[in-house]
Amino acid sequence: MRRALRAHPDGLLCVAYSGGSDSTALLHALASLPEARARGLRAMHVDHGLHAESARWAAHCRAFSATLGLHCDVHVAKVALDGGIGLEAAARHARYAIFAGYLQAGERLVFGHHQDDQVETVLLKLLRGAGPEGLGGMREERALGNGMLWRPLLSLPRQLLRDYVDAHALPFIHDPSNDDKRLARNHLRHDVIPLLTSHWPQAPVSITHSAALCRAAADALQQEWLTALRSLHDKVTNSLDAPGWLALPAALRDPLLAHWLHTQGLPAPTTAQRQQIERQCTAQEGQLPCIQWPGAELHVWKNRLWAMAPRNPAEWPGELRWQGEPLALPGGGSLTLEPDARLPVALSLRRRQGGERIKPFADRHTRDLRSLFQTGAIPPWQRDTCPLLYQGEELIAVADRWLSERAELMFRQAGARPRWVPSRPPR
Repeated sequence: MRRALRAHPDGLLCVAYSGGSDSTALLHALASLPEARARGLRAMHVDHGLHAESARWAAHCRAFSATLGLHCDVHVAKVALDGGIGLEAAARHARYAIFAGYLQAGERLVFGHHQDDQVETVLLKLLRGAGPEGLGGMREERALGNGMLWRPLLSLPRQLLRDYVDAHALPFIHDPSNDDKRLARNHLRHDVIPLLTSHWPQAPVSITHSAALCRAAADALQQEWLTALRSLHDKVTNSLDAPGWLALPAALRDPLLAHWLHTQGLPAPTTAQRQQIERQCTAQEGQLPCIQWPGAELHVWKNRLWAMAPRNPAEWPGELRWQGEPLALPGGGSLTLEPDARLPVALSLRRRQGGERIKPFADRHTRDLRSLFQTGAIPPWQRDTCPLLYQGEELIAVADRWLSERAELMFRQAGARPRWVPSRPPR
């Protein structure tokens, strides 16, 4: 560790401390170095609240840190169990969100990830059909929140850390979920990798060497796809030029898409889902492709790609009454009058059911909403939250976009216009 600290001499130090044997060895080793303590060494533990013993584990982490003369911050995570990405991934997202939120400026968050962890990661990525970026495994360093994530032990085997713990008789937590072979990583750790190394003892070294080569290749490609991203990405709408993206070589297309999604907090698609996106990029005018996978949905619209978190259907009450007051709409967005005013009568607000028609002011024809939405450039993901304004049983306005003659007269008399602000995809 002393050599690693000399190679990275800047920044405060915080250990991501789970209480397990690996992070225990890391914390103890750093605590023994005056140069680490001089950099404000502390620990951070995340209590996911997913195990009956989690509170006791948090108390253990505080107590052990105290025996080393170190402070341990404990933060309780809120793990979203309904995101469709699985418990492990949801817990990891919650954990890293806390890490990112509580790191100080320039602080290094130090992880106890080792060579065996890297081997498991690379094999999992390989089995999922990853390219150079995924097969490069875990990065030694990357930005995280206001600081940096740092994994200085990636070249060390797990056994070396176990020997350190035993030699110093260090107490640590054993999480029983690590023994559950139904989980992919545990199955690799307990069954697959031991079988591999029984035939190829050099397998861990060879796999991590290949990962380093893939990382170098991915970093070289990154410069190219970042350049492409700048030309394909529209910052105002946060969308991508679909034909331009599709024209890129696969080696650039795949990591560019993953990066664009990750910057929005969305997971990347599988190979099959990405191929479906590619097929839908050439959809004909009037088609509204939507590709969904756990944690994300992607729309192809107006020759551009638009991504967002999955939307739950808005629950509308039987009827909403509105007379001009600011109103938060079910499913997101709002409806107001500008300038502030009151209508002479209360209108009822309803959501689209299908088949509605309206005769817009100064239009000779009655139009169905489907054609209006298409010609009016209303994004597909906003159409089910667009408020329809009724006077009695007559549809007199579609949000602020199309008003009938009756609605036009009513709003003129009120001296105000309706303003609909739809919900927007995350930036």
